[in-house]
Amino acid sequence: MEEINRCSWARDDVLMQQYHDREWGVPLTDSRALWEKLMLDGFQAGLSWRIILKKREALRQAFCGFEPTLVAAFTAEDIERLVVNSEIIRSRSKIIAVVNNARAFLRMQAAGEDFSAWIWSRIGGKPIQHLGPIPTSSPLSTQISKELKQRGFSFVGPVIVYAWMEATGLINSHHPDCFRRSVG
Repeated sequence: MEEINRCSWARDDVLMQQYHDREWGVPLTDSRALWEKLMLDGFQAGLSWRIILKKREALRQAFCGFEPTLVAAFTAEDIERLVVNSEIIRSRSKIIAVVNNARAFLRMQAAGEDFSAWIWSRIGGKPIQHLGPIPTSSPLSTQISKELKQRGFSFVGPVIVYAWMEATGLINSHHPDCFRRSVG
């Protein structure tokens, strides 16, 4: 059986392989799905992506399927309930950021700014084809981070934004020999 060439981070772990092969780097254009991935990348800060994948379904349940309208209505009591939920990442600051970011997402919508159209316009409407060593951030992720913060988002620093851009196919960072390089 022929060996499949993957990005090095996805070679030795079945869960990471499945994520790499099916999701990572596939261009997303759905605003809600893009927002969910940004929230998950915020949860990942300081942790491994494998942890997020293992807790993703519990996070989806805890945050009402990452439906911004529902999450924006969370109260202080909801936040306290989530902080003690052992099924999810219980970082108070990350939980509060998700609620805050749902409200920021809805403010963008109310102002007539579609989240997907906004982010894709920042990169010219098509994935950036990255080659060479993978940085943890870039001038572009720094600029997008700044713009998100200006819109009221939090927990969206340049490193989180860069990882999110890779995960959602805004930047194609698949290794040139990876079978997923031609995604999108």
